[in-house]
Amino acid sequence: MDFGTWPPVLVVDVEGNGEQPPDLVEVAAIPVIGGSPVPKFTRSTLIRPPRLITPFARRVHGIRNQDVAQVPTWEQVGPKVYADLEGAWICAHNAHVDYGVLLRHMPTWKPAGVLDTLRLARATYPKAGRYSLDALIELTGLDLASVPGQRHRAAYDAHATALLLIALAGHYDTWDALLTAAVPPGMPGAPLPAPPKSEEQTLW
Repeated sequence: MDFGTWPPVLVVDVEGNGEQPPDLVEVAAIPVIGGSPVPKFTRSTLIRPPRLITPFARRVHGIRNQDVAQVPTWEQVGPKVYADLEGAWICAHNAHVDYGVLLRHMPTWKPAGVLDTLRLARATYPKAGRYSLDALIELTGLDLASVPGQRHRAAYDAHATALLLIALAGHYDTWDALLTAAVPPGMPGAPLPAPPKSEEQTLW
């Protein structure tokens, strides 16, 4: 894989308040440049949701209602998040969740494409059995000792997912081959189906 052929990719992660549908309480994005995440360019923000964080969500990510009581609302930070993500390739683990939440908050948002490390891992390791982020970190032997923060916080999980993306991408020769394995059907950036063979191009 020649990482120099990649367009800009932002690996994203979101944390919600536990409601359905969820309100955002944290968003993070880390760029991948030249086959490496670039921590100094990580963009991470806490968001004060319109509804309280549920006890279940708090147990998962550790963000308390008092932690977001004085931070900006989505209305205040949303335009900056939109500007950061508009037109970029994004990547997330189990990407339909992150993409769906972000799209609900930004209905006009149009990323260049969506890479899903969960889908990519299933294509790369079809017999792995478990495809959670933790299981794949263990499977690929990723060293997260230098990643700041803690698991289930957006910046940490985005950084871990970026390292996973790079590890999985090494199994593919080209960007186009990676897209075939990593972009879920129907999501932005999905490769177009191959045209029918010439003998099938008939009118009857």
